[in-house]
Amino acid sequence: MIEQKSSPTAPAPHPVRGAALVAIGTLALAALAWVTRAVWHLRLAAAGEPASGPIHQGGGVHRPLNTLEDSYHLIDSVGSAVTAVCAIAFLFWLDRMRDNAKALSGAEPRYSYPWLWLGWIVPVVNLWIPRGLVADVHRSVFPERRLPAVVNWWWGLWLAGLAGGVGLIYADDTDEVIARAYDGALPLVVADLVIVAAAGVAALMISTLTTAQQRRVDELAPAA
Repeated sequence: MIEQKSSPTAPAPHPVRGAALVAIGTLALAALAWVTRAVWHLRLAAAGEPASGPIHQGGGVHRPLNTLEDSYHLIDSVGSAVTAVCAIAFLFWLDRMRDNAKALSGAEPRYSYPWLWLGWIVPVVNLWIPRGLVADVHRSVFPERRLPAVVNWWWGLWLAGLAGGVGLIYADDTDEVIARAYDGALPLVVADLVIVAAAGVAALMISTLTTAQQRRVDELAPAA
């Protein structure tokens, strides 16, 4: 077992419970947004494409949106905004956790600070760097422990939600997604529910890692 020691000059760990609660709260809102999106996909499929035809009718002609289509545009915009806020809250929590892990272990993070942001958007490496960022937060403080399984469950669901151009990142614009829902909503609904599951597991992961790190902070506080 490797004993963790704090250097006298090491920065004190930051309080992280507040950031964790904010991240979990925004994840709950994001999950609600994606459940609502799934419901609207089912509503579009049940209603069927209007007799006036698709929204994009060719030759630069677009028919007016009906009430259901217009409400889907609103839900899509709100969902995207909530997801963006959720991402910011998650990264703020992860940044705090990385700083604390460095203070507790005395070791530099495996990935430098720019990768906290770039790791999610740079093609190819975004398939493993985000998971590595989260895993390092735990392993640097608890090298003797196995990585909690919830981290792998979260990452697997995240990748599943990105697969195929559905879920978190649609390859089509909103009107094209509406047309896909009319044609068959099942793939869209499945992708939506995968994202909801990913949000739930992410909340559990945040709670698990935050609790473990906070316990280590509390253990070292009297010695400090």
